[in-house]
Amino acid sequence: MNEPTIYIGVALFELFVPDAHSLKEKRSHTRSLVEHIRHRHQVQILEVSHQDLHQRAGFAVSALSTSPSDAEQRLERVRQTVDERWSGHVLAWDVELIRV
Repeated sequence: MNEPTIYIGVALFELFVPDAHSLKEKRSHTRSLVEHIRHRHQVQILEVSHQDLHQRAGFAVSALSTSPSDAEQRLERVRQTVDERWSGHVLAWDVELIRV
């Protein structure tokens, strides 16, 4: 029996949150972006680094697909959403594709 090939696309990105002066303010600034990405692109997203810093946030986004190009395109659309909706700076954006 042939097992289907699954691809996991993972994007790691960091945001600068210049207007946040506390962790609560940082969450307030990033929450709407995270929720928009989660619902619009049907991907998993969570804060994975810099939880103790109030002006920086690191996120991981994952997309599953049976096609490597589809997984990459979905993450690229997430990138476009971040660029359009985030008023601060995107400090880093790295993508990796894993075949399972």
